[in-house]
Amino acid sequence: MAPRPARPSRYHARLPNADGRVRYSAAEHDVWATLLARQRLAIADVACDAFIDGLNVLELPADRIPQLAEVSARLRRASGWEVVAVPALIPFGEFFALLAARRFPAATFIRRREHLDYLQEPDIFHELFGHAPLLTDPGFAAFTETWGRIGLAASKEDRVFLARLYWFTVEFGLLRQPGGTLKIYGGGILSSPAETAHALSGAPRLKPFDLIEVLRTPYRIDIVQPQYFVLDNLHALRRLTAHELQAAVAEARRLGLHAPLFPPKPLAA
Repeated sequence: MAPRPARPSRYHARLPNADGRVRYSAAEHDVWATLLARQRLAIADVACDAFIDGLNVLELPADRIPQLAEVSARLRRASGWEVVAVPALIPFGEFFALLAARRFPAATFIRRREHLDYLQEPDIFHELFGHAPLLTDPGFAAFTETWGRIGLAASKEDRVFLARLYWFTVEFGLLRQPGGTLKIYGGGILSSPAETAHALSGAPRLKPFDLIEVLRTPYRIDIVQPQYFVLDNLHALRRLTAHELQAAVAEARRLGLHAPLFPPKPLAA
């Protein structure tokens, strides 16, 4: 889930029954199975090693939507994190607070079959397949917690800059592994077949990760990304300190945003 202002959604979170479990229909389980099977195939040769290791740790079921409690149990053993149920979109403040407490927000609905290829709202497949695997990595989990704590204390204006950092790392980050092989670690890419194919196709612009450049780069949530930033290693994120981030945000605000590489979003009819 990328931090975005809360707004009306086409979907609603599913509430648990008295036994604490969310009941899904056979059709919803079938959507999960379809998404999981095709995305596992799509990422087989392009996901970074840490993500594949995380998938193996989580052992997400192939034929049904997992309960958040069972995913949390594996996450807690790996890194001390858990996933918690939230509505489709939540405010910035709530998002930061959850991450600062090592609790990753996950909406409990799954997309309908007519939205199989693209859904603007983050559903349970996006959260559990796209994001939970890397939270098994202690270093990446520590960066996510630090980012949440910094965002919780930041001003409304600074939070917008921090959202860009999250977007171009946790959601849409690329990584150059030892030996120079380019791989994907961003959950927004790895949970999307179209974005997975696009990211390493040679079509988008690839830039070395530079913190201030990331903070100055606009993005749109409803298109494949025209540009990605490439990390040398995931430890670079863990090494970012609160002081460094705060200074970089101040400098990015002083310099201003870059011109976007995409057209304006069309106005709703």
